[in-house]
Amino acid sequence: MALDLPDFPWDQLVPFKHRAAAYEGGIVDLSVGSPVDPTPELVRTALAQATDAHAYPQVAGTPALRQAIADWYGRRHGVSLTEAQTLPTIGSKEFIAGLALWLGIGRGDTVVFPAAAYPTYELGAALVGATALASDDPAAWPVGTKLVWLNSPGNPDGRVLSIDELRAAVTRARELGAVIVGDECYAELGWEPPYDTRPTPTILDPRVVGDSVDGVLSVYSLSKQSNLAGYRAAFVAGDAAVLAEVLAVRKHTGMMPPLPVQQAMVVALADTAHVQQQKAKYRARRGMLRRALEGAGFRIDLSDAGLYLWATRGEPALDTVAWLADLGILVAPGTFYGAAGGQHVRVALTATDERIAAAAQRLTSGRRLASA
Repeated sequence: MALDLPDFPWDQLVPFKHRAAAYEGGIVDLSVGSPVDPTPELVRTALAQATDAHAYPQVAGTPALRQAIADWYGRRHGVSLTEAQTLPTIGSKEFIAGLALWLGIGRGDTVVFPAAAYPTYELGAALVGATALASDDPAAWPVGTKLVWLNSPGNPDGRVLSIDELRAAVTRARELGAVIVGDECYAELGWEPPYDTRPTPTILDPRVVGDSVDGVLSVYSLSKQSNLAGYRAAFVAGDAAVLAEVLAVRKHTGMMPPLPVQQAMVVALADTAHVQQQKAKYRARRGMLRRALEGAGFRIDLSDAGLYLWATRGEPALDTVAWLADLGILVAPGTFYGAAGGQHVRVALTATDERIAAAAQRLTSGRRLASA
């Protein structure tokens, strides 16, 4: 019997995409967070030099990669980890979708995730028949909670959780005996002080977890900071005992990050310059787009970090999607991310400079489709 899964939300955007494509000058697609800029040359070179990959790669990752992950947490977050506390994944989405299954969570258990969240957390609960609870309040997490997902910086809203907020969440998860995981893939893309010059806080910070990472994991992806979405290059770090359980399942299922990708990750993690160069591009696009949206009557909420602007005109989200489609601009309705997004849209910064400028010009001129 097929699983009873929710509809894939982006299918709902098809008619709006056709509408936006009819605009003179073509569509500006700001509905997805897929990078458009080139993969850094040093990463591509590392990949090419590792293409003699005749043997099966290690599911656990090469020692060099696991050490590179540990070194990255130490350098960027001040967190001390061993190789046994790291594990590469084939992108972060597969890990998020699969973790509840791999931990033996099922019916009668609860999986918690943010009130405004991209759909994969809820999907992971659905795959195992667990109860899904969208809640940002640790006090509301019930007995029977087995897995908690945090997302900071948040997708879609760019919310950054403070050290105090992270600590409160970890404390409550430990009271419940739940594994808690911070999804942190936008950590290098903070825009407001103090995170405009350093990464946003990690759930593994000693000020959050104390002297132990028991029951706590951090997930990170190189897709955003290094334009490696096509490489499926990500990793998880934290509690070595939980990672050992996950690794055992991944070995049985053959979930092996390709060896050339592993080598490319080693190089990408060691280099900060390309990350700062990419951040500068996004900063310029963000500034242009934010000014244009606010000039057109939008309010931007949160959006302190990440690759999106969480925007509202104080109307149902799909009405805003339609309004923007008549300007040739496609965005994602906040309803894709839960009831909390009922009057918001998510506007991605992941378009070329030319397309971002076109969107800004259309918002400023207000010239709509003739039949709108």
